[in-house]
This record gives sequence, structure tokens and C-alpha cells, in this order.
Amino acid sequence: MSGHSKWATIKHKKGAADARRGKIFTKIIKEISVAARISGGDPDSNPRLRTAILAAKAENMPADNIKRAIQKGTGELPGTIIEEAVYEAYGPGGAAMIVEVTTDNKNRTTAEIRHMFSKHGGAFGASVAWLFSKKGYVVVEKDKADEEELLELITDAGADDMVDDGSNWEILSAPDKFQSVVDHLKTAQIATAAAEVTMVPQNYVKLSGKQADQMLRLMDELEDHEDVSHVYANFDIEESELQALTQEK
Repeated sequence: MSGHSKWATIKHKKGAADARRGKIFTKIIKEISVAARISGGDPDSNPRLRTAILAAKAENMPADNIKRAIQKGTGELPGTIIEEAVYEAYGPGGAAMIVEVTTDNKNRTTAEIRHMFSKHGGAFGASVAWLFSKKGYVVVEKDKADEEELLELITDAGADDMVDDGSNWEILSAPDKFQSVVDHLKTAQIATAAAEVTMVPQNYVKLSGKQADQMLRLMDELEDHEDVSHVYANFDIEESELQALTQEK
């Protein structure tokens, strides 16, 4: 199982038990405001805003919250100025990592993210973006769809590839075909374990033992930080070891 889908499906399985709705709302509101500030408040002409609104609705965010976030971004309502920042680093075992944040205090956030990497055996500050490609990325658990039917469906939707990843299918597409893939799956009533436009690694670093445990703890801590919007990494952990580690937590 690849690093990205591994973490995406871990989050999916943990989601029902994690009481993180407040932090999820905070992150999505920031993303909506930033998207509206950069490219305007009309989701029909702002794909990033449209994606953020879909994420908000998926979390059952009230429509008034979405509207206020847009208005703060466009300047119609007063609000704190939110900045974006991207950090590149090496995690435990030399796995490449990209961390995207939205923050109202860049100096504070940078110091906190740097501390996390230091605590968990990583090296903050690197050049790793070239190891990733921007892709539409969807995960479908194998028991949710027949392989041949799924392949035909996503091909019609414009997807580039479907990869066997153990217990899941990873569906990759160009970013501009992502929504088409999601819409086709929704129409066919096929549930997804993860769906996003993301940075997909070109290769993977195998982790085990202490390094695997450190990586999972670092990923968990980063994603729990309210300023972190996305984390991308190219680690790989054997399924059996992953299950053992997640059962311990």
C-alpha cells in the first residue's frame, strides 16, 4: 500500500472515532477564505473554492458558516488575514514530505512545524517537491466495486490509471478530470474512502519498526494541527505492520 493511500485510508477508518469536527471546520473555513480572496467568491468560476465548499458540505458545515467564510475572503466582512505557506522536509527514514498550511501567524506556525519534525526524527527544510506530481486521486475499497466495471467507469470519466493497492483501488487522473471521476462514481453509487486533488509521489520509501511508528505519529500530529491543510508523503509500510501499529495507538 502506497504512502498516500495508506494515510488517506487510515484517516477514513479513524474518522468515526475522532472528535475533531471543530478543527476540521477551522481548516475548511480557512481554505474557503483563502480561495475566495485569491480568485473571487463565485464557486462556478473558482474551482478551488468549489472544492472547498464541497468539502464543507461533506462535513455538514452550516451554509451560514460557508457564506461568512467566503465574505471574509472577498473582504465583504472583516476578518483576520490568512497566509499560505508550503514546507518541504524529510520525515523518518528519509521519506519526502510536503506540508501545506494556512495561518494568521506564519512565524509561530513555522516554529511549531519545525519542532514536530525534530521530535519525530525528521529534517525540516529540504527540496522534495520534484518527487511529487499533482493528480486527481480517489480510493475505492475493493469490496465496494467490481474491478472490470470500475475500470470501465473511470475510463469513461477520463481517469488515467487504476492501481491495485492491496485492499483498495487507487484511481489517478489529471486534476481537471478529478470532478468527472467523482461524479461518475457518485452516479454509480460507489463509495470512496478518499477523494482529493493531491500531490502523488513518483516513488516510495519503505519504512518499518521505529521509523514506521515515528512516521505515523508525525503524520497524526501534523494533521491534528489546525493550521495544516494538507500533508503529502512518499512512505510505504507493510499492511501487517500498519495494522499492528494502528492497533497500538
